[in-house]
Amino acid sequence: MTHLKAGDKAPDFSANDQDGNTISLSDYKGKKLVLFFYPKASTPGCTVEACNLNDNYSKFTKQGYDILGVSADSQKRQSNFKNKYDFAYPLLADEDKAVIEAYSVWGPKKFMGREYDGIHRTTFVIDENGVIEDVIKKVKTKAHTDQILSE
Repeated sequence: MTHLKAGDKAPDFSANDQDGNTISLSDYKGKKLVLFFYPKASTPGCTVEACNLNDNYSKFTKQGYDILGVSADSQKRQSNFKNKYDFAYPLLADEDKAVIEAYSVWGPKKFMGREYDGIHRTTFVIDENGVIEDVIKKVKTKAHTDQILSE
């Protein structure tokens, strides 16, 4: 699990989104960012989480937040996911896991008695100066917006 905590500088990154555009943390300088990591595009929990954020996108923008999703899925899979649900925000196709590892969200997981390595569902709330304001490790997929915008 991640060692990053509130007050830490967010690790810089550059990766391609679902359309092949390079997106970097520096693109969000002066803006607040919700950076959420999810295990796999188009799976039930990830779909619920991503749709919850998308359904509340206007609440985020009113409070000055941009949203960026990240998984190790291919560009094509991310593109299909984004298009199917018409997400208003980009999804990074972090196939080489550079962003995932920079944020330390890759590691051992257990599911139905089986152990394997994978992405831990984690969200980082980053301020305008690139400093982490909050790290949400126990994501509630159906109420994720409420976890982030709890003010």
